[in-house]
Amino acid sequence: MTSASSFAAGLGLAALRGATLAEVDAAAALQHRTDRKYLLPLDRARDLVARLADSHRVLDLSGRRTTSYLSTYFDTEQLGAWRAHVQRRRRRWKVRTRLYAEDGLCRVEVKTKDGRGATVKHALKVPATAYGELGAQAAEFIDEVLAASGILVTAKELAPAAEVRYVRAALADLDHGTRVTLDGALTCYHGDRTAALDPGHVLIETKGGVRPAPADRLLLNLGGRSVSLSKYVVGRSLLTPGLPDNDVRRLARTHFTTGAGTVPLCERTSAA
Repeated sequence: MTSASSFAAGLGLAALRGATLAEVDAAAALQHRTDRKYLLPLDRARDLVARLADSHRVLDLSGRRTTSYLSTYFDTEQLGAWRAHVQRRRRRWKVRTRLYAEDGLCRVEVKTKDGRGATVKHALKVPATAYGELGAQAAEFIDEVLAASGILVTAKELAPAAEVRYVRAALADLDHGTRVTLDGALTCYHGDRTAALDPGHVLIETKGGVRPAPADRLLLNLGGRSVSLSKYVVGRSLLTPGLPDNDVRRLARTHFTTGAGTVPLCERTSAA
């Protein structure tokens, strides 16, 4: 089995009703949202999926219930995006290109925070061949979004800073417009080093309004506790010596392992 199919089987996704991408986008696109993240053992993540079966549907793409994601993050030479997150600044931001591997779809994405701390995501569709790069169209898009958010960074200051790969399952409550994503086989790459999430754990994110969703209450009942965990920040923190990242390291050391990598940054092959 591939990592994607084994992840789907481990979560018990076959028991859920499916939903098309159009149905999920119509009900729960959530470009402006509050995110909450949890690290949960795989068996409890499977229990969560079973408990959500009555209210949530799983994104089903012609029979495929997971997608392999490749994300290249861009940052300044001084790691301005990384530092803004670690220092919990109000004006946090991230810039990335994201490739949906099986579908050959690619987007440039800019994430910012609004005045209430909610995440606002802006996206521009680009050719799959543009993954890992910021061309003229992408640079113009990034500059407009960051300037409108009061962030004094331009695309010409950015360079690839890390690549993150994982397999994702997406659940949606079509009646209430909230989503739950479950990520496994998570690996961060920087230079010739890697940091990988323990395969026995799943990174779960709830995406909804300011008030916690029913999924958040279920997660608490299953022993989950909301954590501040950015895939990019964890990757750079674990793989770059000397960064002032004690809080991140304390959270990650029991769930991530580091080692030598064999996959170059921005390689354009499928992570499946």
